[in-house]
Amino acid sequence: MAIYGIADLHLDPIGDKPMDVFSDKWINHEENIFNNWINKITDDDIVLIPGDISWALKLKDALIDLKKIEKLPGYKIIGKGNHDYWWETKSKLDKLGLEDIHFLYNDGYKYKNFGIAGTRGWCPKDSDEFKEKDIKIFDRELNRLKLSLEKIKDIDRKIVMIHYPPFNSDGAPNEFTHIMKEYNVEICVYGHLHAEGHKHVKEGMYNGINYICIASDFIDFDPIKILD
Repeated sequence: MAIYGIADLHLDPIGDKPMDVFSDKWINHEENIFNNWINKITDDDIVLIPGDISWALKLKDALIDLKKIEKLPGYKIIGKGNHDYWWETKSKLDKLGLEDIHFLYNDGYKYKNFGIAGTRGWCPKDSDEFKEKDIKIFDRELNRLKLSLEKIKDIDRKIVMIHYPPFNSDGAPNEFTHIMKEYNVEICVYGHLHAEGHKHVKEGMYNGINYICIASDFIDFDPIKILD
């Protein structure tokens, strides 16, 4: 059993959101992701997918993509991204009956001596995007991370999956990293950064936490192993 990760699948159930308009690197990206996935991941593995799963606007359309993901090898832990407009309540997601998918939403996931927690996160307070209306969203996401980590607080080894990078625009750790430190998180995986955004990627050990960017185009659409 191993734990893998890949974020930002950006699947397109309708066929009106081709990602190659952003870069030639995205040509046939869905096919590349699935082929790489099948070639390395087994049914005994776990795959962390922190957000931007599908361009669908409604859950019934996202279900087309979710069923594709379910058929792939491994057990999948899925979190919400900023483009997952189809995301519904925890009860509605669980009622989809997707047995090989766990929707991480104000809860945690336990497997043997590992605990997995997470939330979407939000853009940092020092970014040009951040406005007064974002304060409420930012604080709510901080609370959701705490709620999730509380569910696995009795587990020795903790992994957080978050969509937005948990850093300020200047690269300094922000409030999300402070919460992770408080709960002795071992590894944090994140996505969201694409193309020119890769210059803002931070990886490696900071304050005892190993940060790994798993945005799909950053890792060449090839799920990476996080832990054996």
